[in-house]
Amino acid sequence: MIDFASIPPARLPDLLRAMPKAELHLHIEGSLEPELIFALARRNGVALPYASVEALRAAYAFTDLQSFLDIYYAGASVLLKEEDFFDMGMAYFRRAAADNVVHAELFFDPQTHTDRGVSFATVIGGLSRACEVAQRDLGVSALLILCFLRHLSEEAAFATLEDALPHQDKFIGVGLDSGERGNPPEKFARVFARCRELGLHVVAHAGEEGPPAYIWSALDVLQVERIDHGVACLDDPALVARLAAERVPLTVCPLSNVKLCVYPTMDAHKLVELLAAGLCATVNSDDPAYFGGYINQNFLAAFAALPQLTAKHAHQLAANSFEASFVDAATKARWNQALDKVFAAG
Repeated sequence: MIDFASIPPARLPDLLRAMPKAELHLHIEGSLEPELIFALARRNGVALPYASVEALRAAYAFTDLQSFLDIYYAGASVLLKEEDFFDMGMAYFRRAAADNVVHAELFFDPQTHTDRGVSFATVIGGLSRACEVAQRDLGVSALLILCFLRHLSEEAAFATLEDALPHQDKFIGVGLDSGERGNPPEKFARVFARCRELGLHVVAHAGEEGPPAYIWSALDVLQVERIDHGVACLDDPALVARLAAERVPLTVCPLSNVKLCVYPTMDAHKLVELLAAGLCATVNSDDPAYFGGYINQNFLAAFAALPQLTAKHAHQLAANSFEASFVDAATKARWNQALDKVFAAG
């Protein structure tokens, strides 16, 4: 048994950095730092509407999800070749390894690229190669999840799925992202049914800017295994009870929630309430290049602003991330043993 009470609060930041963890809500295009955007723009001869790295970074003052997405899609315009996607992936994996991420399940948005004339094969080729190198050279295991853009049609999602099927061995699931308002999960009911028939894992963004009803729809219509974000569930006690009883994971992104004005400040975040309700909440970085930090920065910011969070909560959040991952039980057990070792050492 770990004696959490004996761990002094001053030790918490070091434990948050050192503990092994899985990242389950990371948009790889959202890890594209301004410096790499400009390097790829030069390499590919792409003109950017910003004069410098500093000017681009200064534009990261978002008022809501859509204001972020406008810049997010502009940044992705520099990704044209397989090597670009590989370089982007490796830049993330190096940061993940430094944060003691042992496993990452990465979202990628093929429609962001195929609509610009970049082939699905180019996208998946670079990203899957980065996953292989990350495992071999950094010890970070990784899986890819194809996301459909919910502001586009279900027909467009079906076309993307057909485009992806020859490469099905390179991704393990599908998700649903982009602008939530006005795009309920049921809009994609048929394509998610087809994905389940194909044996793919299914997840969906719901309850970030959208209402609890979107979480219900994601569960009942799309039959998802995880809810990405999901913080709006606290507005519906019956939904909270169901999520807790069924151990449906929530992939929460604290810095993102503040940057996109879901919460006005970090000390207003509801992470404590999510854990107190017995939910399988996890901490993730979402789009770290745009929202101010990678996974350890999310942990550190949340724990600094929410003094109710303790070493026991830190351990629980990391253990939840392993529980919620799409890997086998033996691997999860190995990660949990490593986690316990870090906390047992105090």
